[in-house]
Amino acid sequence: MEKQYHAHVYFNDDTRQVAHRLKARIKKTFDVEIGSFHEKLVGPHPNWSYQIKFSGRAFGEIVPWLMRNRDGLTIFIHSCTGDNYSDHTKYVCWLGASKQLKLGIFE
Repeated sequence: MEKQYHAHVYFNDDTRQVAHRLKARIKKTFDVEIGSFHEKLVGPHPNWSYQIKFSGRAFGEIVPWLMRNRDGLTIFIHSCTGDNYSDHTKYVCWLGASKQLKLGIFE
């Protein structure tokens, strides 16, 4: 298991409040690092998003919780091996509908 994972919670103008509520619940439930609430496109992500950083040890607790509590939001989860391209293409899972990432930034 990897040492660290990122989960990116995707949202838009219509789902902004749902994303804020989920972020508050995550903060209350888990000891994780949560990034900025980006109401713009960042990195390879095709939607507005915020990032959750968590350890491999916490994977089995956090991911099932996100599955049950995402309230219709799409969440992109990937490992952090140091190989950004593989981390965003091979070592991933999606909660909800998968999206096309902008992978050109890793070339």
